Amino acid sequence: MPILDPGWPRADVWLAQEHPDPDVLVVGVPSAKASLTPSRADLTPFALRDRLTRFSTFHSEWGANLADVTVRDVGNWPISELDMHTMPEAVTELATKLPNVPLTLYIGGDNAITRPLVAAMAGDLSRIGVITFDAHHDVRSLDNGPTNGTPIRGLIEENGIPGVNVVQIGIHSFANSAEYRAYCDEAGIQVVIVEQVERDGIRSVVENVLAILAERCDSIYVDVDLDVLDRVFAPACPGASPGGLTIRQLAEGVRRCAGHPKVRAMDFVEVDAEADTHGITLDSTAHVLLSAVAGYSER
Repeated sequence: MPILDPGWPRADVWLAQEHPDPDVLVVGVPSAKASLTPSRADLTPFALRDRLTRFSTFHSEWGANLADVTVRDVGNWPISELDMHTMPEAVTELATKLPNVPLTLYIGGDNAITRPLVAAMAGDLSRIGVITFDAHHDVRSLDNGPTNGTPIRGLIEENGIPGVNVVQIGIHSFANSAEYRAYCDEAGIQVVIVEQVERDGIRSVVENVLAILAERCDSIYVDVDLDVLDRVFAPACPGASPGGLTIRQLAEGVRRCAGHPKVRAMDFVEVDAEADTHGITLDSTAHVLLSAVAGYSER
């Protein structure tokens, strides 16, 4: 148990403030039964909150103080025992009942929660934009159900979101098939590979993407799959592999997204807390989550 120091406020204490009219809402979405690779991502919302005691509320490089942002943590939704077919409807219903706040942060859970959370943003998704930070396209066939490998395909084919409203940042090498890349190209999805992030810089990439989507969309949802990171930073992500983004790149990208007024919600998914024996992946996730709040403070 860390020694409490009033001059060094901690992120877990900040999260527990329960503000009645928050700028930021935090929700745990503990779903893991739709995972293609067996995972205990359902344990992550609890585990991540515990790790926040290791973090302060001040970003020294950006000069951002989370103490300036009001927050309410509504806890975890009771969905961990629902299967892949019943979970989406329950998640969409719960999300539509949340209070309307500038930014909602969802702690997953696996990537299967992304589709129902996007679906909750509007009855008609034609003017909703989606940015994914992900190693994978997530456009697998829907024949085996709405798994964590299908959210983008499901949103396009069954929920009616235009493919041109989807941008994927950080797609890895040797992590996708040529068939699914062709699907993305045919659907009009903009794909930004790791090489482009390194060449142009994450700030330039994200600001360009936000400018494009803001012209055609009323609201933007950001899906942060932590397996977009190089595996050295996210060893407890089942889908993580070598050659991904760095923590600094992802944190800056998330910061830029959260700072945009049309970004209304973000999720943080695909971390298996049970496999994270040294807390490396949870710490990476906590850093990125707090970076989103820091970004929001710059609006």
